[in-house]
Amino acid sequence: MKKYQCQPCGWIYDPAVGDPDGGIAPGTPFEEIPDDWCCPMCGAEKSDFEPIED
Repeated sequence: MKKYQCQPCGWIYDPAVGDPDGGIAPGTPFEEIPDDWCCPMCGAEKSDFEPIED
């Protein structure tokens, strides 16, 4: 599964880790995260994330 990086702050969403504090379970692909989810570091929208290469 691809990792995604928040463009405004650089935080990386790793599907293996998820975002437990944000209600996203480990193993959740980025594509399955609800559209109203936001970056836990800066509050940027899901649309502000871009896929990155491992």
